[in-house]
Amino acid sequence: MSPIADTPKPPYYAVIFSSTLASVDVGVDHDYGATAHRMVELAAQQSGFLGIESAREEGDLDFGLTVSYWSDLESIKQWKANVEHLEAQRLGHRLWYQSFKVRIAKVERDYGVW
Repeated sequence: MSPIADTPKPPYYAVIFSSTLASVDVGVDHDYGATAHRMVELAAQQSGFLGIESAREEGDLDFGLTVSYWSDLESIKQWKANVEHLEAQRLGHRLWYQSFKVRIAKVERDYGVW
């Protein structure tokens, strides 16, 4: 599987999630990795899901960036309201993230070698 999502011809939407972990140990001690993996599996089952790209830079800030792609805004809204995803969000706020930001953008053009 390629680390670059195979998205359709635009337009579609991107949910960009930027984060820094509260501490490296917190992520391990509270099942951060397992939950993150489960969220990818769960998102892939959602209507309108197109793909995902994710990277985390280990270091002082332990910065992460995940971009998920969706066919429409309603699909994003339904994903945000998913019960299991809501619990992961709650744990993220309480345990895992020192800081985070979510951005939603409409992709109007894309290009590259595929």
